[in-house]
Amino acid sequence: MQGSTTSTSTNTNTATGKSPRPTPTARPLPPGTVLGPDGKPCKICTSFRNWKPPTSTKTKSPTTPVTAGKKSGSSDGGAAHSIASATALAASAAAAGSGSQATTPTTAADHCPPDVESLGRATWTFLHTTAAYYPDNPTPTQRAQMLQLLHALPQLYPCSHCADDLGTRMRRRPPDVRSRSRLGAWLCATHNEVNALLGKPTFDCARVDERWRDGPSDGSCD
Repeated sequence: MQGSTTSTSTNTNTATGKSPRPTPTARPLPPGTVLGPDGKPCKICTSFRNWKPPTSTKTKSPTTPVTAGKKSGSSDGGAAHSIASATALAASAAAAGSGSQATTPTTAADHCPPDVESLGRATWTFLHTTAAYYPDNPTPTQRAQMLQLLHALPQLYPCSHCADDLGTRMRRRPPDVRSRSRLGAWLCATHNEVNALLGKPTFDCARVDERWRDGPSDGSCD
């Protein structure tokens, strides 16, 4: 799907015997589809389950797309609202179709490009793991490099509204790269803010080393 397509229909005017000009009718987008800054459906901004929702013959779901704010001139919180809105629409669609049988998968196959959820999980895994192995007493060069990495994300991250949201959060609460523990705590708090926005469980930040470096004390990951 590259964008919303249009179909045309004609009706003959009985008074003149002529057919009027075709009237374009927009084809509804799947519920939870996120529109990019160009106004077109953004595949990397949308969950696979929304991009290609399960087919159902029993229930119908709303088809309102979510519009992501542009990177320039977007108000604080606008991009975050887009993420939450998309999640709410996905939950609504899932609830509406809970009694029907899905005929398509809800996650993309391993060989397919990532969707917004798999990209987000991979990015958070990379960031948390990098922070877990960051020096306890970083040099000025290491601090500068970590800041460059973090500040590059709002500029380069493929999902535009996710990038906008992270940039807004970093401006409100700048990254703390003075030590490994401070960086890990900042990342955990930022991740928890996003999880809360999306209605997901938050993580106990006292367990960041266990989760991302040492593993549980029971040795189950050894």
